[in-house]
Amino acid sequence: MDSAAHDPADFGSRFTAARAHLVDPLPRWVWRAPALVLTRAAVGAGLHPIVVTLAGFAFCVAAAVLFWRGYLWLGSLAALLTLLLDSVDGTLARLTGQVSRAGNLLDRGIDFIAPPFWWWAWVHGLGAAGHQLEEVYKGSLLLIMVGGHVVGLLIEGWFRVRFGIQLHDWRPGDRLFRMVTARRDSLFVILLASLVVGRPDLGVEVGAFWSLISTIVLALRLATAEARADRGEPIRPFHESVEG
Repeated sequence: MDSAAHDPADFGSRFTAARAHLVDPLPRWVWRAPALVLTRAAVGAGLHPIVVTLAGFAFCVAAAVLFWRGYLWLGSLAALLTLLLDSVDGTLARLTGQVSRAGNLLDRGIDFIAPPFWWWAWVHGLGAAGHQLEEVYKGSLLLIMVGGHVVGLLIEGWFRVRFGIQLHDWRPGDRLFRMVTARRDSLFVILLASLVVGRPDLGVEVGAFWSLISTIVLALRLATAEARADRGEPIRPFHESVEG
């Protein structure tokens, strides 16, 4: 473990291999350089991956609290730190051989549960930030965003159980769509972009629209797979189809 931290070439190659499974653009490309630095530092300090996960959770809670109070910029900074640390803990676990069921469940639980609270807090904080939306309207937008998050996870989970593969591994187009589909990272980017242009309320509208579109696309992909399976066609990863 220590030698990896002191051999830049070996550490870099192992770091890349440990992140080969990543699909989302932020952790795969945007966070790569800072994640490399932080992961190397964590290895050198002997930190357990769960410590990194808990630090990320602390920033996650801080982001929600700041969003709720209308401090959207400070909340966004905390959210960015959450996303960065989420890009480190799994990589650290693989590099150091400390992958554990408890750590995986904790990390996934935060990833799945936290986003709806972020969106709720952001919508609530719009008033304090001077961008209040009409109550029924903002409630509808929030329902679409949270509903899209939950339904999307259910569709992807059912696809994995039903066919034994990830939906985004079925066809190259599914892999590309997975990079931009309405999940935590992409929706936060939309909200952050709207904050940069001074319209954090518009970000909620765009996020709700994209959540709706993403849910429809995922549902159609599941329906397509079910129809093909009913006709006796195998549902397998696209790379196996190419090799075959």
